[in-house]
Amino acid sequence: MSPYDPLRDYLKAQTRDEFVLTNEQIEDILGFALSRASHRASWWETERSPQVGAPQRVACLDGGFNATRLSDGSGVRFRRAGLRRRFK
Repeated sequence: MSPYDPLRDYLKAQTRDEFVLTNEQIEDILGFALSRASHRASWWETERSPQVGAPQRVACLDGGFNATRLSDGSGVRFRRAGLRRRFK
């Protein structure tokens, strides 16, 4: 069991294809404070940094989503895995 299982379960229950969660919302889902490392983009990146063993990345991928930290560090964008990016 991983401490990130609540995030995985939250993601699995989502009907939205893309959404943003603030760091505070993620902490509420997890039930604990995120580490300082979570403010680095590489900590969340599931597409560019899919290293095996990073439990937060595994939770996102097992939940069916790719994760990308927002550029201002305030949260994380979740996009359902397999969706094509839409350019505006």
